[in-house]
Amino acid sequence: MKNQREHNLERLGYIHNLIIDMDGVLYRGQERLPGARRLLTYLVEKDVPFILATNNSTLTPQQYVAKLAAMDIEVTERQILTSGQASALYLAKVASPGTKVYAIGEDGLFAALKEQGFQIAEQAVPYVVVGMDRQLTWEKLRIAALAIRAGATFIGTNPDTTLPTEEGLVPGNGASLAALEAATDVPPLIIGKPQPTLLSLAMEKMGATREGTAIVGDRLETDILGGKNAGVSTVLVLSGISDREELEASPHQPDFVFENVGDFLHSWRDQREQ
Repeated sequence: MKNQREHNLERLGYIHNLIIDMDGVLYRGQERLPGARRLLTYLVEKDVPFILATNNSTLTPQQYVAKLAAMDIEVTERQILTSGQASALYLAKVASPGTKVYAIGEDGLFAALKEQGFQIAEQAVPYVVVGMDRQLTWEKLRIAALAIRAGATFIGTNPDTTLPTEEGLVPGNGASLAALEAATDVPPLIIGKPQPTLLSLAMEKMGATREGTAIVGDRLETDILGGKNAGVSTVLVLSGISDREELEASPHQPDFVFENVGDFLHSWRDQREQ
């Protein structure tokens, strides 16, 4: 399989738009990963359309811009798309402005919901939206569980069970969703990867089509499966969650595999500039 991918490297030259995950791809916690700055600099210099699309809903686009700037990576808010934003945009299609929503999450999710005109409330809510919350409490779970049992639609921004940090893997939003599903017997409607909604919105922002678009990510079960569900090319980097052992055993095989985005850039640039 590795040899097949190596023989297919020339296919990299057909990639003209990138959807790039962030956690485990550009950084781990506050640590910039190898090649991240070089990749983003190259994309800007060559005017390559790209969107940084993350399943992590904790931060606002403005906060992500500041976080990346602290790592000497410059992007604009328009180049950021979070699962929190995608969840709010989904709700805007099925619910009218002013609808009450109970949300578990952090700044990014709350800001996205308010931007779409939703009212954050704790009682008589027709929707419960759950994103990553590092201040999660039993009380928050109690309110959400009661609302879901009363008939509220249960929405999860993303299913990632873990989050890569400098210390190692810590619980992700999928762990919170699992707790609520266990308490309510109701599975969540997932908006982020591996569902195609987030990636479709990213392509809309770029004005891109499936042909010529690739996702670069570190998770087989979200980024790579999500790319396949959205019909785009898939690039796995081994700088985050998924390792080679998991890769060999996974049913979700990427089109290309690299150690990090620096290695991807090297091969992709060679094919683009031939």
